[in-house]
Amino acid sequence: MTLSTEYIFLTDELEGFKTCREQRSTASNTMTVLLCKKGHIDVSYHGEMIRISAGDLFVRLPDFKYELGPYKYSDDFVFRQVTISAEIFSQIMFDHMRVEPNWWQKQEFVKSNPIFHINKITEDFFDTYFHLLTLQLQDKPTKMRIQILNLLAHGASLEMLNYMDKMALIDPEMAKRATSNHSDYIFHLFMQMLQENPHKREVQWFAQKLNITPKYLSEISKQRSGKSAGEWIADVTVAEIKHYLRNTTLSINEVVKILEFPNASFFCQYTKKHTGLTPNKFRKTQ
Repeated sequence: MTLSTEYIFLTDELEGFKTCREQRSTASNTMTVLLCKKGHIDVSYHGEMIRISAGDLFVRLPDFKYELGPYKYSDDFVFRQVTISAEIFSQIMFDHMRVEPNWWQKQEFVKSNPIFHINKITEDFFDTYFHLLTLQLQDKPTKMRIQILNLLAHGASLEMLNYMDKMALIDPEMAKRATSNHSDYIFHLFMQMLQENPHKREVQWFAQKLNITPKYLSEISKQRSGKSAGEWIADVTVAEIKHYLRNTTLSINEVVKILEFPNASFFCQYTKKHTGLTPNKFRKTQ
């Protein structure tokens, strides 16, 4: 069975797997979670062949550097795969960063170590979410369908991230080696500062703290992640805006104050520019 929307793709068929690999999974801005139920599959990941066997969960987070290549599977290969878009992943990532201060470092660990041998409970969680997504995609479309699908994908992803939080323990020496490259180190510091200062919206502010020029910071960010520093700042700001509009009943003026916008007019313009909707209309759609 292979089902999809603009934001979500799921399959347990080899043809669906091939289609997703050709159209979505190789894209740097999608998150793919594949659970191997039986047999195995060998995949080229970041230039090396890795084997995903029965009971393994393969997690590919968005990144330009970690590319997927050729693959070969056993005759008895059975799997379930969910791929979500960059938009959903970004919201999940920034929500997760609120409760897990070391998530950026753990994310780097997951990118370097994408295979987790999971226990029966975690496998059951994945199967349950996969089943719920399947039922929702097979049902007749309703006006709430997109929101329900996004929430299910959000929940499934957070469940996997919760499991990986336990496994991706940060070793100080590993973190030191991971940031030994100067540009990687600068980008890591920038992401950490952005996480700790989500209401700062000037590239100049972060560059000054890092003692480099705004142009150099953007070049490093673009090279390391495919996004400029300004794009990352906008992503975090928009994620914060969506969080407060979607999950709280705070007034627009209260949100403006919390997010440190100069005034409500500028906040409304910024929100409409980045979401296509005014704050009030965005809140109503949610």
